[in-house]
Amino acid sequence: MPGNSRNASKRVTSKKGAVAGSGGKNRAGLKGRGKTLPADERPWHKGYSGTEKLPEKTARKQEKERRAAAAEGRAPKVGIPGSKDTTWGKGGGRGTSATRTAQQRGTRMSSRGPRVAPGRRSNPTKEGPELLLGRNPVVEALRASIPSTALYVAQGIDIDDRVTEIVRTAGDRGIPILEIGRNELDRMTGGVLHQGVGLQVPPFAYENFDDLVAAALEQTAPLLVALDGVTDPRNLGAVIRSVAAFGAHGVFMPERRAAGITATAWRTSAGAAARVPVSQVVNLTRAIKTAQQAGFTVIGLDADGETDLYQLEAAVGPLLVVVGSEGRGLSRLVGETCDLRVSIPMSSDVESLNASVAAAVTLAEVTRRRIYG
Repeated sequence: MPGNSRNASKRVTSKKGAVAGSGGKNRAGLKGRGKTLPADERPWHKGYSGTEKLPEKTARKQEKERRAAAAEGRAPKVGIPGSKDTTWGKGGGRGTSATRTAQQRGTRMSSRGPRVAPGRRSNPTKEGPELLLGRNPVVEALRASIPSTALYVAQGIDIDDRVTEIVRTAGDRGIPILEIGRNELDRMTGGVLHQGVGLQVPPFAYENFDDLVAAALEQTAPLLVALDGVTDPRNLGAVIRSVAAFGAHGVFMPERRAAGITATAWRTSAGAAARVPVSQVVNLTRAIKTAQQAGFTVIGLDADGETDLYQLEAAVGPLLVVVGSEGRGLSRLVGETCDLRVSIPMSSDVESLNASVAAAVTLAEVTRRRIYG
């Protein structure tokens, strides 16, 4: 037997033969495809200038996409010259490629949010699509015509008026409706309460801060809210819900070390994020000073503030309410920038209120003073 041979160097396997070649049949696959065209000459590239004649096949695809987008009431997908913005939010879609590049370098955004409105486009998040969960948030998103890529419906859920409206609206807009098992939806959402429905949406584009201030000043009694380091998206969502309830005109927060519009924030807002402009700023103190120069009186909520909320005479004029973070409250620079530090009268047994609760109490009092004096 070969294994028992006394010659240790003896070959016991046959030599492998030569591998057959392709005979030149795959030679074409090895050829190069020529030089790479510059970005401004590639119709599918974001840097395409739009001045060169499109290839016939590309032109047909783009025309088909334009018709589909018009029928669904949405912006065309990326690849249509001049219509590249597929984000959702109140940050609109005007501006050249150079303008957008400059904005991306100046203010990097990080989260998500509602419908598209005219105005200068701010930057979307660099993260991928996200699911909006819950029947109220999903129905509000569809009513606001937020661009959506898919609707997930769990099998065997109880059908009510909201689910009926969700499915009907998604079908009318041509949004793919996918029926999946409840366990699969649980896995996709990480166990978050979803009520059997989830709407997949593209990244959120925030409102430009200057546009936010200008739009508020067009109102009879401008009212804005700034969040100083609020990191819990549930608090952010609750503040947005209060802003919508009491007729304020927008919210802004720093883009770093603060919560953004995530699916959690959207769900907590109960869909109110579809109606409230939200902006992110690079430097909160600088943004507050800009609001002051525009005519806003800035009040910071502080448990040790010298001004009682119920004695706030400035509530009837243009007002910016600054809410501090959940733990430390207002930061030093932001507190020093505020015109007034306002305290909410409370029982001595409680040190402070939750950030979103404090915002709701303040907005309610401001609204009361404006209506009843």
